[in-house]
Amino acid sequence: MNVAVTMFSGGRGAASIARGMLGTPGVGLSLVVNGYDNGLSTGALRRYLPGMLGPSDFRKNLLLHLDPADPAQAALAAVVEHRLPAGTTPAGLTAVIEAIALRRGPFAALPEAAREALTADLRVFARRLAAHPHGLDLADCALGNLVFAGAYLRLGRDFNAAVDACVRTFGSPVRLLNVTDGENAFLAALRRDGSLLADEADIVAPQDPGTITDLFLLREPVGARRRAELEALPPEWTREILGRERAEVTPNPRALEAIRDADLVVYGPGTPHSSLLPSYLTPGVADAVARSRAAAKVFVVNTREDHDIRGLTAPDLVDRTLAYLGDPRNRRRLVTHVLSHRTPGPDAPAVPEEILDRGEWAGARWVTAVMEHPGRPGVHHAERTAEALLAIRDEAALARAR
Repeated sequence: MNVAVTMFSGGRGAASIARGMLGTPGVGLSLVVNGYDNGLSTGALRRYLPGMLGPSDFRKNLLLHLDPADPAQAALAAVVEHRLPAGTTPAGLTAVIEAIALRRGPFAALPEAAREALTADLRVFARRLAAHPHGLDLADCALGNLVFAGAYLRLGRDFNAAVDACVRTFGSPVRLLNVTDGENAFLAALRRDGSLLADEADIVAPQDPGTITDLFLLREPVGARRRAELEALPPEWTREILGRERAEVTPNPRALEAIRDADLVVYGPGTPHSSLLPSYLTPGVADAVARSRAAAKVFVVNTREDHDIRGLTAPDLVDRTLAYLGDPRNRRRLVTHVLSHRTPGPDAPAVPEEILDRGEWAGARWVTAVMEHPGRPGVHHAERTAEALLAIRDEAALARAR
């Protein structure tokens, strides 16, 4: 079996499914990710390097293939996830880089090629920091993000080239693709009550109940003063103003190619309003899905709620996906199947009984399977979910061939 799987993904929500696909012989996996994260240390890094997208979700996907039982791979994971402590100075960062260069501590088993690439990119960033020491607090920065930042600087501030470089450095078998051509943009959202979520960090944070109704991809971040001005306006005015400030982004041609050439397209689970729906706003994505040779285009329902989808049912989430793809009635068959956990718990998006009985929603077939990990509530079981997705693909391909 040789199956090309392309999945829309974020940083962790679809990680178990991706691992299940990677563990399936004959499956080639492409992940389409956006770079709009700007929370905490990622946001600080983006402010320090204006023009750079957020690397955090790409960094997290570099861990998918790494086996902690393998010393070399464990050392690579240690680099990806190492967090700099509070009070770290540029000299302290240099000390960490030297520990990598000399293979000390958790970095002792680093493969030679990776060690050279990592130290080279980290030194590029360290030189930038030495020349411009103000404006970045290194506290809690993930070292993997600084590797991305160094590659970004080294490669002429080309974010997608930096993603490719990091994939090579960490030896990932995943085709990891930014959904856009690398243009910088920032998220904001409005809720039904008119309140403003000024950035991606607000969207994913714990919040009062209230459905998100509008999502915006902006040219500039909403600063504190701007936020106060917008919050003083009627919601319909804020909506109109933010609509005029939308960012113009272009699709990554390789992402569109991966979608068109897929045998199976998966709309992965995760935090929809930050990790997933913004990707569908990218021009050309919906057309690529419509033209894809994929026999099945499957929406996977979360096994637990995220802060940004409180009050939304599983069918609501399917409808949101179709709306952001510009096909609210699913006339283009952009979603052919919906896959949900067979016995969703109280913390999962609800699936009405009549939909399960009918086995259909918005023209898509509704399928259930046992997908939640028995020992990790809220997490998809890697092998079972991958198996269910591939079974849907095989059945759809067989039906198409008849």
